[in-house]
Amino acid sequence: MKRLERDYAKLKTHKGAAKRFRITATGKIKRGHSHARHILTKKTNKRKRLLDIDALVAEGDQKRVERMLPYGRD
Repeated sequence: MKRLERDYAKLKTHKGAAKRFRITATGKIKRGHSHARHILTKKTNKRKRLLDIDALVAEGDQKRVERMLPYGRD
């Protein structure tokens, strides 16, 4: 019995990246904002509200994050 396909090693997901990024249905990568976890009393309500909105990963970082998440994220 000949083996036609070569068995390649599985790619490992970067677990830190998996916790920080989500991939949208169109393939874009969403990220959260920093500075929204503690020391919130001195920040304005508007600033805290805007920090809660997810943003997209910059174009220059997109490829790097995609390599860390070879199978996407559920």
